[in-house]
Amino acid sequence: MKKEIEEILLKVQKPTRYCGGEFGSVIKDLKNIDLRFAFCFPDTYEVGMSHLGMRILYELTNREENMWCERCFAPLPDMEKLLRENNIPLFTLESEDGLGEFDMVGFTLQYELSYTNILNMLNLANIPLKSCDRDEQYPLIIAGGPCALNPEPLADFIDLFIFGEGEEINIELYKLYIACKGMPRLEFLKKASKLKGIYVPSFYEIKYNDDGTINKRISLYDAPETIKKVVVEDLDSMFYPSKTIVPFGEIVHDRVMIELFRGCIRGCRFCQAGFIYRPVREKSPDTLNAQAKSLCETTGYDELSLSSLSSSDYTGMSELLDKLTQWSVPQKVNLSLPSLRVDKFSKELMTKIQSLKKSNFTFAPEAGTQRLRDVINKNVTEEELINTCKVAFEGGNSSIKLYFMMGLPYETIEDIKGINTLCENVVHIYNITKTAKNRAVTVSISTACFVPKPFTPFQWFPQNKYSELIKKQEILKEEITSRKIKFNYHDSKTCVLEAVFARGDRRLCKVLETAYKSGCIFDGWSEHFNFSKWEQAFLDCGVSIDFYANRERSYDEVLPWDFVDIGISKKFLISENEKAKQAIVTPNCREKCSGCGLSEGDNKCKL
Repeated sequence: MKKEIEEILLKVQKPTRYCGGEFGSVIKDLKNIDLRFAFCFPDTYEVGMSHLGMRILYELTNREENMWCERCFAPLPDMEKLLRENNIPLFTLESEDGLGEFDMVGFTLQYELSYTNILNMLNLANIPLKSCDRDEQYPLIIAGGPCALNPEPLADFIDLFIFGEGEEINIELYKLYIACKGMPRLEFLKKASKLKGIYVPSFYEIKYNDDGTINKRISLYDAPETIKKVVVEDLDSMFYPSKTIVPFGEIVHDRVMIELFRGCIRGCRFCQAGFIYRPVREKSPDTLNAQAKSLCETTGYDELSLSSLSSSDYTGMSELLDKLTQWSVPQKVNLSLPSLRVDKFSKELMTKIQSLKKSNFTFAPEAGTQRLRDVINKNVTEEELINTCKVAFEGGNSSIKLYFMMGLPYETIEDIKGINTLCENVVHIYNITKTAKNRAVTVSISTACFVPKPFTPFQWFPQNKYSELIKKQEILKEEITSRKIKFNYHDSKTCVLEAVFARGDRRLCKVLETAYKSGCIFDGWSEHFNFSKWEQAFLDCGVSIDFYANRERSYDEVLPWDFVDIGISKKFLISENEKAKQAIVTPNCREKCSGCGLSEGDNKCKL
């Protein structure tokens, strides 16, 4: 370890966040390396190391003999202070070299409120924030992940964006970079812009109307007018790591994770992930079983999580659980099965889960009334929820967690009150079932504020104003009188900022930089978030929060992300929004094709 780094690690909380050297981390000889890539997660080590995508792409890159992928995470304020005081540039965990010594520095964009951390990490590495201020002596700054599909709020800072799944495009991009070494950066970017899924924001000019909406995009250097996301077609043959890094300390998701499938059959109208990760592609039970067993054996983890957007929609679940049970029970490996659907929960499934781990169950009705669940296309009835809770109670459980949203499109106060009514019915079904002796039931409610996101049927909908969201939270608190119902809710101000950057354009770059320079970092953390500084930044830049968060869009408005082709037609999203107004549901994709447009694209839907 470099002496100056070793000295400061003795002065910070949890030095293992920054020291590297974990079991499974990769060290290479620089003499054999043609490309050095710094994979940066703009949040803490504990959050970043829990991200499955980072683990996959880390191993994918490092299996290439001439490439070295290293990791870097956002330092917390105690570490940042010491880095600045000692003039130590932000470094990677593997080599402890500063980010400025790398060929590429890549950020994964998982959450809009991590954007100031990106600027802070660049600044800590002595890398100019704006791409226009960086020449060939600095690394190429790239970004990918779900938030990259609206790249415009970061357009001034990122040289190149990747749209879609990195397993399909990353290595091709890195090989192109190696082949172009010695060329001017502009020439490499021109070649890269011709690859599917690659977006170079500096190759486009944006013209605005007098009302602030976008008039048109102008392409430069023959850059494509539309960028299509890249998709892995066959998950069984896709690269998946047989080993993974084992952290020294506990992380958020401290377990082995395997990915059941990508995409979602449901089409919930609020859910961005359910649309941008289409088409649905499953792994076979044999593949999943082999991957799970290998990872548990190579890491020593005793907990396994089956990851997906809707785990109980996996068609091979029963067969998979049978296979996992054969080795996981004797080896005392616990199973975690998140994202269970209310309408897919059964006594058989519960029994199999509990044979691997005694579990509390979490379900997401999302709305308190049937009308609103139909509006958002949740396709879950109250009867199904009550029956599901009854099955869980009969299995000996006395605790249920339920997730809801507030501020949903076309929501009324009766819908808010309906959350409490629904939970009281759950309490009632426990009282008449009651198999857990001498144990009182607990129904925990968690509510989040709705954030309209790109590529959803609700992308045109205005978010509730902050005052409206607070009022709805107060109404529900007053409505809840039972001590058996526990209510938790999120800070509405962070949701407002999330909505701004989710649907923003590149004029927000100035706001982002201004807020960062005023001290905004770790905005997703309540102890660091300072909304007044953000309000001042918007005011100083002459940019309106309401314009981005609280304004309804028309169908003919040019949206900042309209140039991105995720495979789903805009016509379909409009039709889904119109059905929402009438509370008309759309069957899930396995029941009936929804006509989203994927069947006509390059990566055709196989359902």
